[in-house]
Amino acid sequence: MTEAGEFIDAALQREAAWTPPADDRESSGLESYGASVGAVRGTVRDAMRKYRGMSHDEITALASELWMAPVYERRLAAVVVLQSHVVMLDNSDLTRIEGFLRDGRVRSLVDPLATDVVGPMIERLDDVGQSRARAALDRWLGENNVWLRRAALLAPLRALRSGTGDPDRFARQARAILAEPYASEIVSEAIDLVLDALAK
Repeated sequence: MTEAGEFIDAALQREAAWTPPADDRESSGLESYGASVGAVRGTVRDAMRKYRGMSHDEITALASELWMAPVYERRLAAVVVLQSHVVMLDNSDLTRIEGFLRDGRVRSLVDPLATDVVGPMIERLDDVGQSRARAALDRWLGENNVWLRRAALLAPLRALRSGTGDPDRFARQARAILAEPYASEIVSEAIDLVLDALAK
């Protein structure tokens, strides 16, 4: 494990709480250190200060290293690392993120990956890059994986809310999902989240 990875893992283990945090980690099937979300974010912030100037490859490798272990806090730390370095990401990182999403298991890992990493990353790409990325998201919608499908629907949330997204494209996707005879609640719930956010 890298020094940054060891630093984050050791710090998260020290942050174990007596009372289990109130979130969905119990349903994830992952192990848990018991650290709060705030502790995870603080740990990543401290690590990024300690290990300044990490390159794109170092950041994405760190995220993969953290995600590899089936521990909720480590995977959340991987999400936070990507959130805080989204300006460094590009199309080449979608395959890695897709792997995370396939094994996302819970909303509290999948949703921030979709809305705070995938969506903003796509918005920063040029026209060709955006076209390729959106083709990948279309493929996710056709997959038999509820977390990938949920992520594909949530990814454009920020752009839609700011008025720079494509509401017609989202509407077509939502109608297709809702027309399915056995649409997963996890997937259809994502549509409600986007519509609620836009209504506000």
